Amino acid sequence: MRLFVERKPIRINPDPKRVIARFFFIGNDRSKELIKRVMALDEETVFGILSPLLQEYSKRHRNITRVFSRNCDKLKPLFTELNIEYKHLTDYRRLLIGSYFTHEYSIESAAFFNPSIVEDPDQTELQEGHKRVIISFRAVGEGHISSITFRRALIDQNNEITVLPAGNYIDEAEIVRNAIYNRKLFFNKAVVTQTNVAILKDLESKLDSHFEYSNLRSIIIDSEKLQEDDMKKLEYDKILWLADSYYEIVFSLDTDISDRVIFPISEYERKGIEDARFVSFRHDDGSVTYYATYTAYDGSLIMPKLLQTTDFVTFKMMPLYGDGAQNKNLALFPRKINGKYVMMSRIDGCNNYIMYSDNINIWEKPILLQEPKFTWEFIQIGNCGSPIETEHGWIVITHGVGPMRRYVLGASLFKLDDPGVEIGRLKEPLLIPNSDEREGYVPNVLYSCGSIVHNGKLIIPYGVSDSSSAFAEVDLADLVGKLISDKG
Repeated sequence: MRLFVERKPIRINPDPKRVIARFFFIGNDRSKELIKRVMALDEETVFGILSPLLQEYSKRHRNITRVFSRNCDKLKPLFTELNIEYKHLTDYRRLLIGSYFTHEYSIESAAFFNPSIVEDPDQTELQEGHKRVIISFRAVGEGHISSITFRRALIDQNNEITVLPAGNYIDEAEIVRNAIYNRKLFFNKAVVTQTNVAILKDLESKLDSHFEYSNLRSIIIDSEKLQEDDMKKLEYDKILWLADSYYEIVFSLDTDISDRVIFPISEYERKGIEDARFVSFRHDDGSVTYYATYTAYDGSLIMPKLLQTTDFVTFKMMPLYGDGAQNKNLALFPRKINGKYVMMSRIDGCNNYIMYSDNINIWEKPILLQEPKFTWEFIQIGNCGSPIETEHGWIVITHGVGPMRRYVLGASLFKLDDPGVEIGRLKEPLLIPNSDEREGYVPNVLYSCGSIVHNGKLIIPYGVSDSSSAFAEVDLADLVGKLISDKG
């Protein structure tokens, strides 16, 4: 039996016109000089410069005055160093200073790919057989910096997909740091970042078993003041960067989901947050939390992280811990199995592993699950998102890398009550790049971060050569039958 996989006639391409107004810092000394220049202007000149700016950029951003004001607020320590009373600044001068520290950034000017898909929390006012979904994407802009963006889509009774138009404005979330840190877990993670061990032990001895961000920051600032060696100061900074990896972000309720973008925030993700694998996780009490595993990257260090939300308005981010929380490709199962959280991973870069845990943040003792078996996956095998539950077992869409670094999609089936047991695996790829999909940012690549079942079909959104995104569909019963027949 040969599987029929239908490619949907829909392609989502990057849109360089989608821009966000972001904080732009030019260093302490240059920033101070810039502030002094603006402070030297008289009020009439300040208004004369600001007024046309507001007229022009208010057409491109939802609340540009709020952005300017927020960006000026970030400079308060510099005003203190310059002996300028921040609270005495006029509104116009504050906004003008903020404008000099703001730039427009095109979030998807380079690429828009590696989608993940989950059911929208809001399924109200739909026709029978329709489903509203949320699709996340890896958007790449200037400097190859990746962020997470969203689109809302509707799947009808015939499985036709309509991606709703994106909003006109893009909004950056407010950042909240209210985490309580577990000292043991925090410093275990710090060791992975290759921070000076003596400095780690010194800080650990000064903190309680559970501590707040403000406690750690205060101790680090006091410790840095005692250091003359810039390299040692950097070691203290690295620990603060790790603490910054725990945060909560909140979007305005009046934003459309397509307006919300999750940008790198901490130093350990400054080069990008990549390949979010969203899953609708059902707890034992029936409640649902949306989790996503993703990769934070600082240019050299990879840090697996976990995102959680219930409404796609407020998001909590935190690192993952343990020997199994290494490298990329972590994917959480959508429910507990035998009382345990279950996660797939690819800790060695080429094989699939499975892990079980009592704590969703701690992953130890990874167990080898799959090795490359067929020629089209000889270089590596990995998952393409969280497993899909069926009555016959867990379906995992996989990716395989073969000759010429060509990425293709495959599929495997695992035992429902014991997902460490493989029931079957496709001998041939499920989907390979066709002639229209080979060219792009990274040629010859198909990749997905999550699929969904609707009306008996498995719908797979996928990235096309790391440039744009498309959709494919396969009959679920046919796929299960093929997986079982391909056993061994």
